[in-house]
Amino acid sequence: MKKANPVENRSASALIAGRIAELADWRGVALGRMRKFIKESDPDVVEEWKWMGTPVWSHDGIICTGESYKKVVKLTFAKGASLKDPAGLFNSSLGGKVRGAIDIHEGQEVNEAAFKALIRQAIGFNSAGRAKAPKKTKQ
Repeated sequence: MKKANPVENRSASALIAGRIAELADWRGVALGRMRKFIKESDPDVVEEWKWMGTPVWSHDGIICTGESYKKVVKLTFAKGASLKDPAGLFNSSLGGKVRGAIDIHEGQEVNEAAFKALIRQAIGFNSAGRAKAPKKTKQ
């Protein structure tokens, strides 16, 4: 008989809240703050738990992921290279042609207004791409 996996029985939102709580240091505070900004930017955002424990926020596609490492909290935007970043928040994964990331170090604050603008822009980019996608036809 297969053992029940406690992760399978919890919502993605509960798993993300659990990750934030288990970090129990500046990383949890930073990830929680960024999560709050994402949810304020888009009340319809979908929280997901993917790839063996990565928080993911989506709306018509992935907006960004939120990974936590020993010395950094990393928010990776799936299509970050296509977004305008006048405030210069992207400071990691800059050489890629698709993604862009924001590394947050201990004691660092991220500009709330600029971050929310990136979230809204990413949603717009996802939604525009979805609207242009060709419709599948049955044959």
